[in-house]
Amino acid sequence: MTQAATTTEPRTTAAKLSLPTLTTMVVGSMVGAGVFSLPRRFAQETGVAGALIAWAVAGTGMLMLAFVFQTLAVRRPDLDAGVYAYAKAGFGEYLGFFAAFGYWASACVGNVTYWVLIMSTIGTIAPALGEGDTVLAVVLSSVGLWLFFLLISRGVKEAAAINRIVTVAKVVPILVFVVLALFYLKPHVFAENFGGADYAGSLFQQVKGTMLATVFVFLGVEGASVYSRHARRREDVGRATVLGFLSVFAVFASVTIVSYGLMPMGEIAELRQPSMAGVLEHAVGTWGQVFVSVGLIVSVLGAYLAWTLMAAEVLFVAAKDDDMPRFLKKSTAADVPVPALVMTTLLSQVVLVVTYFSDDAFNFALDLTSSLTLIPFLLAAGFAVRIALAETRGGRGELAVAVLATIYTAFLIYAAGFKYLLVSLIIYAPATFLFVKARREQGRALFSAPELVILAVSIAGAVVGIIALTLGWISL
Repeated sequence: MTQAATTTEPRTTAAKLSLPTLTTMVVGSMVGAGVFSLPRRFAQETGVAGALIAWAVAGTGMLMLAFVFQTLAVRRPDLDAGVYAYAKAGFGEYLGFFAAFGYWASACVGNVTYWVLIMSTIGTIAPALGEGDTVLAVVLSSVGLWLFFLLISRGVKEAAAINRIVTVAKVVPILVFVVLALFYLKPHVFAENFGGADYAGSLFQQVKGTMLATVFVFLGVEGASVYSRHARRREDVGRATVLGFLSVFAVFASVTIVSYGLMPMGEIAELRQPSMAGVLEHAVGTWGQVFVSVGLIVSVLGAYLAWTLMAAEVLFVAAKDDDMPRFLKKSTAADVPVPALVMTTLLSQVVLVVTYFSDDAFNFALDLTSSLTLIPFLLAAGFAVRIALAETRGGRGELAVAVLATIYTAFLIYAAGFKYLLVSLIIYAPATFLFVKARREQGRALFSAPELVILAVSIAGAVVGIIALTLGWISL
């Protein structure tokens, strides 16, 4: 890419996204690695009763967040890039910067889970790949990272078209899995799994233990708001958000619940990822594992494409608003923010290498992805509360939705636990260098008094996290 091919503003001729396209992108963002890993993750934490409660809580909470993004898209049509823009408008530039960086970082970490799961899937026939955590797996995943960089750099229009095709293709094996699982379901096995195994703990502990997994599979519900600058009509952003969420919620819950009717939860908990393949293999034989594995690879590659696009878009828009260094606001004639795309790929590369040293590469990346997203979500929900209190048009309904979304997101931070809060701060704190660079480029004071307090808290949390990792109080 030559310097002459870049510009600091998107071209007016860039393709605009319709409601079906926006909805497909939301669905494509949510239907990824997470759904194929759900049976094992849930079986490690809870039985049927806990799973039903967890999905009820997660479904209600995420629906409230979907309504929040729908409302904000209408109330504040001047704000682009969704989560980041809402946090900045509601709570100032520094917290807005944190929301942009956290959301972007979560997308990069989430992309790593896709490559780990692909390598683990292929590892069933190529043992050298292990469960996606061997040196060979990291090397091959790295090649995939940069091949997708080349694909996406061709343009948003081409990438979006591929994503539409992939989204349809990847939903088919998931639906087939649910239908076959219902056909082979054993009522007595389902009943034995209802209360959970001895290792699962109390019902509250079971529900709490599944929260990060549910957050992970619903990441992408905000996807349409991230692409608001590309939408043909502003109202399509909110509609696509809600339609996308409702399209996948029942599928996600069904994948988990029907699995309890095929195998004892203790056996599901020991399956290698993707556990959905192991469950179907138990029911119908080897062809079931192959069928799900092929579907997973298609699904994961499509989700990776969508998330990489969203991650780069967040950095690009934050730079346009002068909250990131100005080099990130450059884009090509095809409206692709290449510098932001490079940073996205680089961070994914770094995290991919880190997972090699973790005890459980997939679960570590999954939980960290969810944790990094919670602060941006909490700030967006809090902004919706402020808007509802100031506006009279929405009435009490909008306020109730915003308050419920805020409470739900705060509960998720509690459910994530101290470990992932500290690890998240280790990632958040160094990002302030980008904020400082942006301020210096503009000749502005680096921090206000309230921003210094936030900076001190983030640095203190990062230091505690590093000490905890060093002394073995927490581990990756």
